[in-house]
Amino acid sequence: MLGKLRETEQRYKELEKLLASSEVIADQDKYKKLAKEFADITPLVTAFNEYKEEVSQIEELTMLLKEKHDDEFNALIREELKEAKKKKEEILKKIEDLTTPKHEIKDRDLIIEIRAGTGGQEASLFAADLYRMYVKYADRKGWKVENISCHESDTGGFKEIIFSISGKGAESRLKWESGAHRVQRIPTTESSGRIHTSAATVAVMFEPEEVDVKIDPKDLKIDIFRSSGPGGQSVNTTDSAVRITHLPTGIVVTCQDERSQLKNKQKAMRVLRARLSAKIEQEKYEETSRDRKLKVGSGDRSEKIRTYNYPDRRVTDHRIGFTTHKLAAIMDGDLDEITEALMKAEKEQND
Repeated sequence: MLGKLRETEQRYKELEKLLASSEVIADQDKYKKLAKEFADITPLVTAFNEYKEEVSQIEELTMLLKEKHDDEFNALIREELKEAKKKKEEILKKIEDLTTPKHEIKDRDLIIEIRAGTGGQEASLFAADLYRMYVKYADRKGWKVENISCHESDTGGFKEIIFSISGKGAESRLKWESGAHRVQRIPTTESSGRIHTSAATVAVMFEPEEVDVKIDPKDLKIDIFRSSGPGGQSVNTTDSAVRITHLPTGIVVTCQDERSQLKNKQKAMRVLRARLSAKIEQEKYEETSRDRKLKVGSGDRSEKIRTYNYPDRRVTDHRIGFTTHKLAAIMDGDLDEITEALMKAEKEQND
């Protein structure tokens, strides 16, 4: 390790000279590249210099102990030597951390459920608006979206829709979307122009691997039936829809979008694993933080988190007191202003 550290120190000295040369300064691309390398290795070189200082101190104190001194002075030397050795070990640990390759943390895939709440047909239309908002946001970010299951309303909205989103940054930007979303607007069916308040609930879950959440087949009740669409009309002529009930928890998942019974079962199991994982995480949260609630919410589906006011073109996130008047842009998938405000609130709370 010391050999590698000396090589890094030598490179540090070379970079110091290069960054001071007029030739490199004139070539901005090269200058930026070398400046980044210099900044990257500076903490390691600083730690190495601290390490060498402590080694030198230990050698000096060890030599002092070999000389003749009174007991009080020897006791002082031994105490300083003990502290120097302790500090040396701390610096070595710091160097080890700096030289250990950092593995990029992969964003977990998300499964998002949107359900129409209070407000009848208007609530189902708002659920569809929220779904389109998230899909457009995913498109802007280059994330992958996969529809898992949906139950349409008679007016073209969604009673419930379940879909997955995966991609870099999806977790950090969307994990706080769980809760009740409220909309205030004039429904298309309202002839008197009266503003209605409707709601839809969003649940954001992390999609676990099969090995992370083990499900005993004996705990499952699986029903097969014929798919149906809005109004109850038959969609498929074969029994391909799947309903899975997890008997220990009572969680029920239904999937009927695919014509294949197998595919519907696979999708239903994905949702079931996500719901079970979310249930386990929620129980852990409640157990370890009964007296503490995150500033931006606990992820409870019943908690009112945001209001979309169409007459004032206003969107308010109630958890952090954030308000913007860019309603149209937000519904068109431009969620960065809100997600960044939530990420900032989380960071401030954790600092």
